[in-house]
Amino acid sequence: MEPEIFSLPDAKLHYFPVFLQPQRADFLFEKFLKETPWEQQNIKLFGKEIPQPRLTAFFAEKGISYAYSGLQLNPEEFSAETLSLKQQIEKISGFDFNTCLANLYRDGSDSMGWHADNEKALGKNPVIASLSLGAVRSFQLKHKKDKHLKKTIELQHGSLLIMQGRMQHFWKHQLPKTKREVTPRINLTFRKIQ
Repeated sequence: MEPEIFSLPDAKLHYFPVFLQPQRADFLFEKFLKETPWEQQNIKLFGKEIPQPRLTAFFAEKGISYAYSGLQLNPEEFSAETLSLKQQIEKISGFDFNTCLANLYRDGSDSMGWHADNEKALGKNPVIASLSLGAVRSFQLKHKKDKHLKKTIELQHGSLLIMQGRMQHFWKHQLPKTKREVTPRINLTFRKIQ
């Protein structure tokens, strides 16, 4: 399975549009939608607590926790499906992961704002593997210094995007709101907490 490789300065971005066959992607989407202990957490933004515009769940190996935006996440154990996906992604990427942050975007008003995954706990040049299930949504990237450098990828159902190299130092990414009628989307992001 060969990825599409996007040649962006200061970044390594590999995209597998059909990482999962449609039937498996459909099955996993329904299973995660129904069986994941989804929560809406509050995050701190500019000193104010607001509910995140999406639902989340966090899975990890024993003894690992994760904090971002003033949130301390306590993990669930990997389900059989999450563990199987983790192993499949590790095989194709050549990287090890010990956590999975899952996001549920219920409709077009659920989103993720501009950010870089540059928390200290992720190490110097973190590798983040992002699996998409459900509705197609736009994933936008912009360079932190060169305002002309931008990229949008339409993340397909069953696709895998791997961000690596120095990307989190130089680029921000977001999943913006959309006025289009969209069905739910689940995103599983595999990371390694140091």
